[in-house]
Amino acid sequence: MPSIDLIAHNNTAWDQQSKQNSPWSQPVSSEQVAAARQGEWQIHLTPSPLPHKWLGNIQGKNILCLASAGGQQAPILAAAGAQVTVFDLSAEQLAKDKMVATRDDLALQLEQGDMQDLSRFAHASFDLIIHPISNQYVPDIERVWKECHRVLKAGGALLSSFFNPVIFIADRDPSYAEQGLIKPCYKLPYADINDLEPAALQHKIEQQQAMIFGHSLLSQIQGQLQTGLVLADYFEEMQPYPRFEIEKYIPSFIATRSIKLNE
Repeated sequence: MPSIDLIAHNNTAWDQQSKQNSPWSQPVSSEQVAAARQGEWQIHLTPSPLPHKWLGNIQGKNILCLASAGGQQAPILAAAGAQVTVFDLSAEQLAKDKMVATRDDLALQLEQGDMQDLSRFAHASFDLIIHPISNQYVPDIERVWKECHRVLKAGGALLSSFFNPVIFIADRDPSYAEQGLIKPCYKLPYADINDLEPAALQHKIEQQQAMIFGHSLLSQIQGQLQTGLVLADYFEEMQPYPRFEIEKYIPSFIATRSIKLNE
């Protein structure tokens, strides 16, 4: 296996994706910000808008957008009346939030770092954590859940989304997809650095593509519960633009709403 600094590599990969305006790197418009100031707004954990009941009244609430930069969720929440901190590994993603904040006169606190380490934030700092589709970029999500529990206030909620782990099991050779076939190839939990053939892994490194980890449902859901969070709601969603054959048949996205009941 080639030697690789995962944090540095994925940082570079996401800077590159952000410069290419990937779907999670397209800032909201001034019109959307203005509408949010008037109480008309939505944010996303998955392709569809997040149900407002998952958020409740956010006026004056302290919200952490965790690994969630890109100029999307945070500016809308700030315009809607929340006190928002954006924490992300990628400086380019954070720059998108800074651009929107400057353009539309929004107050955002921007912090760069690894989602596995929130030590700069005090215990019980936030009422809500918004954590969309990002924990596949770190090897140890138990650390992420523990940190989320620590920085949440009692009664606070963690709103997270992640990929259905079953999408990681199939061989991605396009010849199988052309035949409408799904060939199981990888066991869960999946990790690029362990499961890809050396040549394929080296290619990802050279192309500065982010390293991916397909975490099990045990890690994703029980991992939250073991910290003391309580699962309060859950939904799944199909991938509207399937990238892999398996995504035509199962929901790609899973979202959870978990509550910190007490200290």
